[in-house]
Amino acid sequence: MQKGNFARLKNCMRRDEKGEPLTIGFLGGSITQGCAASEHEKCYAYRVYDWWKRTFPKAEISYVNGGIGGTDSHFGVSRVWQDFLMYQPDVAVLDFSVNDVTDDGVRNETFFQETYEGLLRRILAGRKKTAVLILNNVDYSQGTNVQQAHNEIGAWYGIPYVSMKDTLYGQMKAGRYTQKELTPDGLHPSDQGHELAAAEINSLLEDIRVHMWEEEQECDMPEPMTANAYEHARRITIKEASPLLAGFRIDTDEKSGHLDLFKNGWIGKQAGDRILFEEEASCIALQYRKSVAGPALRAEVRLDGDASRTWILDGNFEEDWGDSAQIAVILHHGEKRKHRIEIEVLDDQIQGAVPFYLMSLILV
Repeated sequence: MQKGNFARLKNCMRRDEKGEPLTIGFLGGSITQGCAASEHEKCYAYRVYDWWKRTFPKAEISYVNGGIGGTDSHFGVSRVWQDFLMYQPDVAVLDFSVNDVTDDGVRNETFFQETYEGLLRRILAGRKKTAVLILNNVDYSQGTNVQQAHNEIGAWYGIPYVSMKDTLYGQMKAGRYTQKELTPDGLHPSDQGHELAAAEINSLLEDIRVHMWEEEQECDMPEPMTANAYEHARRITIKEASPLLAGFRIDTDEKSGHLDLFKNGWIGKQAGDRILFEEEASCIALQYRKSVAGPALRAEVRLDGDASRTWILDGNFEEDWGDSAQIAVILHHGEKRKHRIEIEVLDDQIQGAVPFYLMSLILV
């Protein structure tokens, strides 16, 4: 059986065997959300949940899916409470090894290792004593993910993992499956890809179940492996902040659920629209919409009134799969104090442009 500490998972299984209620949760990006599955019940997450129901029929088992397309662990740690932990999951499967593959100068593998650790610690430290399992999905077209960085963090805390790169991708390269059998677009699993991914996870769970009555000492929480600035990241929307509006307006449309992403934010419709925040933090990121329905407006950000600390947020998205929640870091491991964040819509002289949409601030 794979290395790792299984004490919490064994405890969950023993409780299920006795008929106690349990909540199985999944947090991640579009693969966890179930993209490319013909129906949600055929995605890997639901199939793993179904394993728990079939294996422990006496227990009442609930299902929580906190997957949102495009979510990396930076966004994940900022939303983990409202989209996941508030439901008090007993088991958590974390899927960020594909979406943390980004390098924009700041949000690189080292950065994401830190945000991933913050997410893990946030879940592990709860009174619920949630059992965590790391899932390493993979880009089947290139064989890329950041599982090495994630699994180093997992090993630090004794968290087991299941890797699609080590299993399905390797089997595909060996000729057992074609890429088209596993995924229609090179990334998101087909129904068969989801089924096979779930089978890998369920195989590990079955190995643990066989030994669930064998006592195992739970790991103590170690000191962080990274600087761990993001464990208590906060996501600030119109519900938590009251910035100075000079042209920007509040989005008054009601949010219908966690997948209704582009709500609870601020809208800039024309050149010169401005919004000003004053927030205490040492790490600051801005989350905004990149739209496929361009042309879209752009905005300039200035930190602390310093002309040398400016960023351009471009609302145009070159992909075709849907609007994206983009994150721009403007302060990382900075001074913990009140900072001034000014955002102004640029004059690109575009008629009928898609408005600039500021979704949130992510602060530490």
